Amino acid sequence: MASTTSERDHRDDSAAWDVARPQRRIGPAGVDMAGFRVATSPAGGLRVVPHPAVMLILDFGAIPSTVEDGSGRRHRGSLVAGPGFGSGGGVRGWGERAECVQVRLSPVVAGPILGVCPADLAGSPVPLDEVWGKEVSRIREQLSETRSWDDRFAIVAALLARRREAARTPAVDPELAWAWNQIVDGRGLVRVDDLAAELGWSRKRLWSRFHSHLGIPPKGAAKLVRFDHAVHRMTAGEHAAQVAADSGYYDQPHLHRDVMAFTGKTPATVLGEPFLTVDDRAWPTTEHRDALSATAAAATVTALHSGW
Repeated sequence: MASTTSERDHRDDSAAWDVARPQRRIGPAGVDMAGFRVATSPAGGLRVVPHPAVMLILDFGAIPSTVEDGSGRRHRGSLVAGPGFGSGGGVRGWGERAECVQVRLSPVVAGPILGVCPADLAGSPVPLDEVWGKEVSRIREQLSETRSWDDRFAIVAALLARRREAARTPAVDPELAWAWNQIVDGRGLVRVDDLAAELGWSRKRLWSRFHSHLGIPPKGAAKLVRFDHAVHRMTAGEHAAQVAADSGYYDQPHLHRDVMAFTGKTPATVLGEPFLTVDDRAWPTTEHRDALSATAAAATVTALHSGW
């Protein structure tokens, strides 16, 4: 197993994050993972920034972390949420000495692994024990008793592969997988009408099947992917006007409105959020990595041993 890297973000001393991840991809295709340790949450909690993936949190800290979903409901411990979770800016997390493995699942592969369709995860997060039952307590115990992040990642990868092989939930149709990948590869700039035409489907058919199987409509997926790419470029230090021009926005105010719609905050405020400022180190295999400055990355990443 390759060693992991870990980093601590000093820009917000009240929310110092330790981040670990495999240096090579492990687990089934369409799956990425990272390990997190957060000493304490800042006042008001950590804002969750939406991402175009199904989010799986395997919590194993001594004190279960808490997520408030924006409607006032609070969820403790391990959970799973659909693509774009956190949209609107009302979702926050709290934790004291929180520890977890976070897994990002492409909606294309999430169904067989989770045992539920991504569309069933739209809206509020779902406590993972409602999906996996007693298996959640077993994986929590395994992760808490394991000292090395390498070994934790191996445990999670084996679990996900085992669930996929034993899946009763069918995989999405190849046509939907193709459409999703076109949107991601095109950074959200693909026209839905063009996707439908390429498939030989009506726009209505594509919308209905995409939404019912992947948990998000195709136009919403394109907007989310475009937002994700743009906000990470700005976090890396690129000017908003240039990002807007390159990312398919009409102008900078259009980008500003999209950021407000997804996060409830202005771009200047959102770019300081820990969920973004550590994202490039936690998920270097995602498409936004090419926008990152090598100098900035070198200044913030320190190689440590596999375990803490």
